[in-house]
Amino acid sequence: MKLRAFAVANVLAAAGLAAGATVPTRARNGMVASQNFVASQVGVEALWDGGNAVDAAVATAFALAVTNPSAGNIGGGGFLLYRPPSGEAIAYDFRETAPAGASPTMFLKDGLYDAELHHNSHLSVGVPGTVAGLHMAWKAHGKLPWRRLLAPAVTLARDGIMVTAGLARSLQEVLPEMRKHRASAAARPT
Repeated sequence: MKLRAFAVANVLAAAGLAAGATVPTRARNGMVASQNFVASQVGVEALWDGGNAVDAAVATAFALAVTNPSAGNIGGGGFLLYRPPSGEAIAYDFRETAPAGASPTMFLKDGLYDAELHHNSHLSVGVPGTVAGLHMAWKAHGKLPWRRLLAPAVTLARDGIMVTAGLARSLQEVLPEMRKHRASAAARPT
């Protein structure tokens, strides 16, 4: 990350705290808000590099997949609403979809609903739409190269991140389920 990103964000954060957070924060050239500071900074830097709102959204979304995976990630889906400077707003719906083999009875065991099948089995997996949806919006409206937008997330994943208290809690919640599956709990050799 560039040092300027942190300096500007800290000034904005301090201004918000000084105002008692009762006055809306405004920006002339755009702003990025997400559930993770680092992911938001990735989006801000996309704007500073000449990108637009779609570029910032794409870069932020991929960074969030690393820094806060429970906020939505490349294995899921979502929505993106874009309003160009002129013209009508455009909505992208890229929610995950059911696999072709899905059926009305797939979560039944002996004729009764089975929560374990529904929430913790291979049957509960949807076909992700996030990457395709973000790419579709970028292809139509983005300005920066796709590789540039994904590079910060790749760097974060490769070099590591600071584990926030929220991420630690989230990982603790899924750890018991992950331990049931050897591949999920296996350590990758470094």
